[in-house]
Amino acid sequence: MRYAISHRTVYVYHNAVSVSHHLIRLRPRELAYQRCLKYQLSAEPAPAVMDSREDYFGNNVNFVTIEGPHCQLSITTNCEVEVTAKPAPAPAATQAWEQVRELCRGDVYNASGEACEFVFPSPLIQPRPEFAQYAAPAFSPGRPLLEAGMDLMERIHHDFTFDPEATTVATPLEQVFRQRRGVCQDFAQFHVACLRALGLPARYVSGYLETVPPPGQPKLVGAYASHAWIQLWGGDSGWIDLDPTNNLLPGGRHVTLAWGRDFNDVSPLRGVLVGSGSHQLKVAVDVTPLAE
Repeated sequence: MRYAISHRTVYVYHNAVSVSHHLIRLRPRELAYQRCLKYQLSAEPAPAVMDSREDYFGNNVNFVTIEGPHCQLSITTNCEVEVTAKPAPAPAATQAWEQVRELCRGDVYNASGEACEFVFPSPLIQPRPEFAQYAAPAFSPGRPLLEAGMDLMERIHHDFTFDPEATTVATPLEQVFRQRRGVCQDFAQFHVACLRALGLPARYVSGYLETVPPPGQPKLVGAYASHAWIQLWGGDSGWIDLDPTNNLLPGGRHVTLAWGRDFNDVSPLRGVLVGSGSHQLKVAVDVTPLAE
């Protein structure tokens, strides 16, 4: 599949801001199953400084500085990306989950490489005993890793209710677990927390998902939003994508932007500014399939 994607973020400040600096992670990654064919970033007011680099996790990061008093900031990215469905291993053919866990012990770090880094707690994901207890029924002794991971994914999908009013980016996972409500960010971070609580490496993924409106209803312009899912390291199988919000293995409709330990590592846009008062945030995303 090939997609044209537009992502517009608008900040409206209550009081004028004199200077602001922003980090932007909205360029799709270059992967074996994904190519970014075009990418353009613009900002209004025009940036005094604009630069790009790769972060520790290999994500593309744009840096912009806005100078001069401004009451509104608009940042827009437009890209064209080609996605091929990533083949997933047969769940029953993956290694037993205990074998993968053993590969990530400190004394055998070389067996897992970078994957071992994603076993440890991170700022937003603190594995807790109750998370391990929730996941335990899916991880019976000797069960193939992907079978168990998909079982856990399905339980999260059925036990948790999608509710955009229930949480914010600052809501702790313990609260998400208690109320069993949230959005894709919450479900992905909870899925990662459960896996890490069992000693398994998992990372948080940000991106987009093409969705299809119900029959007879038009596609709403600007109605899309960023999406989040996870990757579980499967030893010989490498990194495997799982989407707990939709209870599926991502394929040709998922566009990968960035990955890291948790949302903090992949936030689409964050920054610091000199000013005071509150602000309003508006985000509009369009994911449009293109003809072959």
